[in-house]
Amino acid sequence: MTLTPIAAAHPGAALRRTPLTLALLSALAAGAPAWAEPGPAPAEEPAPAADTQKLEAVTVTARRREESLKDVPVAVTAFGAGALESLNVKNLGDLQSQVPNLTIYAARGSNSTITTFIRGVGQADPLWGVDPGVGIYLDDVYVARPQGALLDVFDTQRIEVLRGPQGTLYGKNTIGGAVKYVSRPLGTRTEGSASLTFGSYGQMDAKGSVGGASSDGQFRARLALATLNRDGYGKNLTDGSEVSNQKTKAGRLSLGFYPSGQPFNVQFTTDKTYDESNMRGFQRLDVNKFDPAKTPPGESRYDIASGMPNQNRTETGGSSLSLNWNVDSQWTAKFIAAHRSNDTSTGIDFDGLPNKIADVLALYQDTQSSAEAQLAFDGAGSSGVMGVYFFNGEAGGKVSNNFFNLSFGTTNGTVHTRGKAAYADWSWRLAQGFSLSAGLRYTKESKRAVVLNQAFSDATFSKPIATLADFDKTREVSNTSPKVSLDYKLSSATSLYASASRGFKSGGFNIRANTAAVPISSKPFEDEVLDSIEGGAKMVLDGGRLELNTAVFHNKYKNVQLSVFTSYTQANGTPGFFGDFTNAGRATVDGAELEFVWRPNSSWTFSGNVSALHARYDEYLDKGVNVADQKKFTNAPKFQAAFNLENRTALGRGTLRSRVGVSYRTKVYPTTDLSEAIAQDAYALLNAGLIWERDEHLSFSLQGSNLTNKAYRTDGYNIAALGVLTGFYGAPRTLSVGVSYKF
Repeated sequence: MTLTPIAAAHPGAALRRTPLTLALLSALAAGAPAWAEPGPAPAEEPAPAADTQKLEAVTVTARRREESLKDVPVAVTAFGAGALESLNVKNLGDLQSQVPNLTIYAARGSNSTITTFIRGVGQADPLWGVDPGVGIYLDDVYVARPQGALLDVFDTQRIEVLRGPQGTLYGKNTIGGAVKYVSRPLGTRTEGSASLTFGSYGQMDAKGSVGGASSDGQFRARLALATLNRDGYGKNLTDGSEVSNQKTKAGRLSLGFYPSGQPFNVQFTTDKTYDESNMRGFQRLDVNKFDPAKTPPGESRYDIASGMPNQNRTETGGSSLSLNWNVDSQWTAKFIAAHRSNDTSTGIDFDGLPNKIADVLALYQDTQSSAEAQLAFDGAGSSGVMGVYFFNGEAGGKVSNNFFNLSFGTTNGTVHTRGKAAYADWSWRLAQGFSLSAGLRYTKESKRAVVLNQAFSDATFSKPIATLADFDKTREVSNTSPKVSLDYKLSSATSLYASASRGFKSGGFNIRANTAAVPISSKPFEDEVLDSIEGGAKMVLDGGRLELNTAVFHNKYKNVQLSVFTSYTQANGTPGFFGDFTNAGRATVDGAELEFVWRPNSSWTFSGNVSALHARYDEYLDKGVNVADQKKFTNAPKFQAAFNLENRTALGRGTLRSRVGVSYRTKVYPTTDLSEAIAQDAYALLNAGLIWERDEHLSFSLQGSNLTNKAYRTDGYNIAALGVLTGFYGAPRTLSVGVSYKF
């Protein structure tokens, strides 16, 4: 059995547990007697303290090659399978409090569309043609669109979160960082697992996996399946149907061929996810001035009264082929070809009322194909990787708007993206403990936007009466992004590093453009560029029982892409609006981060993270006037922290692992309009869990999240032209029990 999976995940992944209930802690401290028979006195049977108290070494692939976490000069947090289980991480959104300066959650009305910000850099608009600021990678394949990217965690080996620009190594648009989801690899022996979880709101999850190989190990396979179900946190009061529920099925199949005595292997993986959940509920924060009944806001954070069909379906999946060749003892080659697709249909009732005030049906379809060839070297004096990358994607859809049952329009179009890049990242081990790393990436990309937005006579959307936008435009850009870092091993226990890097995120076209009302809305928005200077230290102290990771950074951010609402008055006198894009000229983001894990003895582990962020605009032009001092960054809390305490106690049979944790973040503005009604003030969340490992095969768990039932907003809408002011909330208090069997 591994020791405290949280710590095993990494000295910054362990950083995640803190007090839950003094009663539980005191019971554990005094408490082996409550659940276990006393064992022999330490003097009679001395324990190998050095072996049980030292923190486990963690291997990551942040630089596309296997390295020890404590040695890699990158700000990265890693979570192994054990840590994910202990932390009760169900999907990527549950990582928010466990990583410094990370904000990650389900986007507004969706259950599976992801919004991710790292160090104040990201993108909250999921519309096609708008690229994310943080790259999501599934087994080294870039996931271009946010729909379906809030990945559920099952049969996972590791998740890594890389902070800061990662452009010299990762696909595209990793200006803010990258989240890497690594599934369990193919093995040579038959093994697997099965788990059942039951919990609040009718939760019933089942996960299973099995893997094995032929007798000679040449042919290998692994199958993982999951079905995730939960009743809604709220109701649609109009028809009694559930909202904010979950109904997800997912599967992943991996096959491998490892010919005996040959230096190469072939791996094929395919995955599919069906999410048939309903709408996501929200709270109306004020009376809608266009509501004839003047319905007051409800008390529930999740109930709505929509008159729209209750649908929020996403089907996503893909396949990848990986060829790996050990050229010799120093050189390896890898080729990855992948294809992914997504189909989403979601109803968005902005007003949450049965009236036809602001009802939207959004259909998204996208496909992407990518290919990457890598050549890696690992020698006595240097190591590195070089490669080429190709991307071909088509993202499109149709959004049908019904405003007041008087104004009917569609957003309809496709964005074609073609990209290619060449990159290299190399490290040289110099004398006297110094290592120098340098990287460079050249990217060339074109985006073609084909847009036809129309107004219609009625809700059948069959008779167009006006063209709001009709254009076919192409934009080509190129970028060269460098990175250089210096690493110095001050001692065997302490490493220092300093780096300078550039991140890049391509611009594009506003698919929602309304050139009839605002002619310049078809003009492209510009590329983002971020120049970052970072310094950090990684320390292993107290005889290997304490690990500290620190980082400070200074970022200069140009052409910040912002999604905003632009209001106008239509010809018939009714108010109108459309989703627009703008670029803030310049910004500065400074910050500091600390991650730690301390294991004073073999029973206790204390871990946590603390981060500070100071993000501000230097230039933000509005009608030619610099209003930077009036603007604030979205999804960029000034302070975040999480503290976790874990105990491991031997029982009469098996081992009990207990965890308590608290996380805290200061005020957040989730939307660019900076509405104080939607902004979330500082808040803390309390979580806890117990896992009884009866033996190496069978375990039972009790998990609790948001135990104080804190109400906290993650997002919202503020559209004055439609009388809309709404807030979306995180999950309420939930409890679950589970059983898991591994073989």
